[in-house]
Amino acid sequence: MLNDLGLTRRAFLGLSAALVGTAAVPGRLWALTVDGAERLVSGLVDELMVLINLGRPENRMFQEFEGLLDRYADMPIIAQSVLGPAWRTASATQRRNFTDVFGSYISRKYGRQFRDLIGGRIDVTGARAIRNFFEVTSVISLQGEAPYDLIWLVSDGSGQPRVFNLIVAGVNLRTTEAEEVGAILDRNRGNIDAMIDELRTMG
Repeated sequence: MLNDLGLTRRAFLGLSAALVGTAAVPGRLWALTVDGAERLVSGLVDELMVLINLGRPENRMFQEFEGLLDRYADMPIIAQSVLGPAWRTASATQRRNFTDVFGSYISRKYGRQFRDLIGGRIDVTGARAIRNFFEVTSVISLQGEAPYDLIWLVSDGSGQPRVFNLIVAGVNLRTTEAEEVGAILDRNRGNIDAMIDELRTMG
């Protein structure tokens, strides 16, 4: 299905994968409300679109995107989700290293595709509570393409309101980077440190 979305849409799908987590949703809500979840996503969208349209030099853009992830995405949960079963056997140092390297890798990998999104729009259209998390809906309008839906899943179960998953044009992105990292891990015969070293050079 991803292959049917077109080049620019694939670029956005890839960029969005940076914010995706696959772990179970935390078990209870904290202080987050529907309005709070919508404000969080609106703030993320505003910063993202400014960054996309500023035309920063590549290295600076990567750094700013990584900072955006740190502020709005639940990167520890995302890293745990992407690494999957290997997270359980990883040491504390390996978990920390993977989380850091994964964030940098994502920033490089998809930051290079930002220019495909220049001139586009993301309009937040609403939010609702679903069980113990929140769904924030938005519509993406990119040049030369029909608008399509982007759904942000938000929780504050880890202590701060953060995005933990995305659904773009009906495609759940939570497996995108998990499959990539799994392939790298397989290539390194399950060696987590070797996988981290390879990931450090990618993107």
